[in-house]
Order: sequence, then structure tokens, then C-alpha cells
Amino acid sequence: MGTTSAPRRLPRRPASSLAERWTTVDGVDVFYRESPNPPDAPAMMHVHGFGLSGRYLLPTAERLADDFHTLVPDLPGFGRSGKSPTGLHIPDLAHAAARFLDDRGIDRVTLVGNSMGCPVILEFAHHYPERLERAILVSPAGGIYNQPLRRAVGQLTRDGGREPARMVRVATPDYLRFGVPSTMKMFRALTQYPSLDRLLELSVPTLVVLGDRDPLMPHHERVREVAAETDNHVLLVRIEGAAHAINFSHPGELAHLIRLFMADEPITDDPDSPGHAQLWEIHRGSHLPPPTS
Repeated sequence: MGTTSAPRRLPRRPASSLAERWTTVDGVDVFYRESPNPPDAPAMMHVHGFGLSGRYLLPTAERLADDFHTLVPDLPGFGRSGKSPTGLHIPDLAHAAARFLDDRGIDRVTLVGNSMGCPVILEFAHHYPERLERAILVSPAGGIYNQPLRRAVGQLTRDGGREPARMVRVATPDYLRFGVPSTMKMFRALTQYPSLDRLLELSVPTLVVLGDRDPLMPHHERVREVAAETDNHVLLVRIEGAAHAINFSHPGELAHLIRLFMADEPITDDPDSPGHAQLWEIHRGSHLPPPTS
């Protein structure tokens, strides 16, 4: 059987302050970034979106690297990692994430996802509930709101004009490497995924972060209405001025929000980014731990 490995070349110039490393999971070469000196702290893994690598997640991830054992892999089939022999369906990616954590010797983890990374986290929780400490879902994508394909393309086009211009330089090489056939296959898998059902199944504290300029998401009031229909563990927060790729465009505000959530502290604006973007708590599930102060 042929190898699915990719050439193990590190970038000439590292993309961030995180250490850049390779490992092999199920015969596939996996490229990942990690806290250079992992602190004695809970593990936190960042899960990228549709067609992308983990590179655009780095602005947020590196701000958290001193607080958490931080990992940012390129899942098999994405970025610099080798192609997956099993496929690009959401369950395949969730199992690949679990096996990557096995390879790193990590039993329990908090997962931070953006866009497609959020369904991957929900599927991970479905299969490995005992391994998930907390879930952080940033701009979750998928489901009926992004159907059909022409609607999703229009949403992505509008979002592109709302993201920082430098995002194009980061995303374009990833999309070209991912390719059109994989894009079509992944789109079908993503839009058919039961994200809402899986979200309401979660039994761990879950932070959902929405940007008020994100064209790929329903209006935040509609999301709040759905979240409030049942008792749950969801904290829903809106970042004013953000579009879809919040992990890249608003890393300071998002890292600040993640620290507050992990410590069960009240949601407040980031003191290091005055006037840049406001954080608004719009729903707190009845099963969440109450704020500690």
C-alpha cells in the first residue's frame, strides 16, 4: 500500500513563535505547532476551518501558549500534512484529531475550533466525551444556513471583503493546495452535518463566539433563540466588528475571552484592546458554572 506522507519540510521562516514539528499518525505525516516549552497546564488544541491549515489560527493560539499546552495541527488532508487514507468526512477528521492527541500522549483537552473546525469538535465530543474538557466554537459553519453551494459561495465572497487583507496571503496557498475535488467533497460533508443536534448534546462547558459581521452565520438573535430553547452548557458571546475568521482578525479579544471562559469569570472587554471591539454575552446556559467574580 502506498504512503500518504508529505515531504517533511519546515518553512524557511517560521510562521509564529510556536515550535513547528512533524509526527506520523496512522502512516500519515502530520505537521503541527506546539508551545515551545509546554507549561504545566491543561492542553488546548486549535482546529482549523474548511480548506485551510492551522496557520491562520496562530495569532490567537500563540497568545495562549504561555497559559495552556497549546497545539495547532494541520489535520490529514489539509495544509502541510499528508493526505488522509480514510477521507474528508467530519467523523474521519474527528477520529484523526483523537489519534493525533494519542500520539502526543494527551488524554483530555479543550478544543478551540473555527468554522469547519467546530463540527469536528462536536463529532469528537460525540465519540470521545470523556476526553473533552471544554469546547470553544468560533463562527461554527455547516448545516442548512450554508446550503446550497451557490449560497455558500456568495457568503464566502462577502466575508472575504470583511476580513483583513493579509488573510488573503495566508489562506490562498492553503486553498490552492486543498484543490477543487476536495472542496466539493468537503462542502457536501459539512452542509449535511447535524451541527445543532450535536451542539445541544454537549455536556461540557461550551463557548460559542459569533462575529456580528459574519455572513456565514444566522443573526445572533436567532442563534440565541435556538440556544435558549433547552437547558444547556452553552455560553454565547458576540464580538462586535468581527466577521468569520475571528481567530485571525481579532486574536487579542478572542484570547482574552477564552481566558475568561476557562476561568469561569464574567465576560468583559479586553483591557489591552480598548475601543477595538466589544464583547457581549447574549446567552448563558442554565448548566454552566456561575461566574466566580
